[in-house]
Amino acid sequence: MKVLVVEDNERVAKFIAKGLREQGNAVDGAGTGRDGLFLASSEKYDVIVMDRMLPGGIDGLGIVEALRTAGNKTPILILSALAEVDDRIRGLRAGGDDYLTKPFAFSELSARLDALVRRSQGTDAKAALEVADLRMDLLAHRVTRAGKPLPLKPREFALLEYLLRHADQVVTRTMLLENVWEYHFDPQTNVVDVHISKLRQKIDAGFEPALLHTVRGVGYRLGLE
Repeated sequence: MKVLVVEDNERVAKFIAKGLREQGNAVDGAGTGRDGLFLASSEKYDVIVMDRMLPGGIDGLGIVEALRTAGNKTPILILSALAEVDDRIRGLRAGGDDYLTKPFAFSELSARLDALVRRSQGTDAKAALEVADLRMDLLAHRVTRAGKPLPLKPREFALLEYLLRHADQVVTRTMLLENVWEYHFDPQTNVVDVHISKLRQKIDAGFEPALLHTVRGVGYRLGLE
């Protein structure tokens, strides 16, 4: 899952980003309204966490309204210390999909984001991803092959989720760096190759047929030959 966090409180922003990354999500951040609007308009995200009070000439509700006017339907969770009923109503009427008040528990924030993404993509489509006998249960955060549980680390889970969402397609190293590692440049690292190798050992070793293939000079593909 790729998340944009627009929050001017550095401590809160780091808290949210750290928790989401530990779950294997890719996270971009913005500390001003102007930067938040730019990123939300120019990048594709699965969900956005939007602080209501922001510096930079435009507040959270202004960003939400601008995105909705432009036809951007990305699910948005509004985060705010303003907890009155009228405040929540204004946030939802501006185009927000959910409203969470500060202080908050990260577990609730995470659960709400998952629910927003499931709702936007359709419950059935989001519940599980499958290729052959490889199955990822997104609700239980569980991966199996031929019914056997496969223990994956958070980054491996995120990598496999991306490959499953692009099953039978060739994905490049750059695509993986941008969407799984959040690198918007090539850091000249072999991190992708290392993680692909570890993932291949977990999902292919001891199973037939092999599902994770290297397309030489291009990238990788998950699927049957």
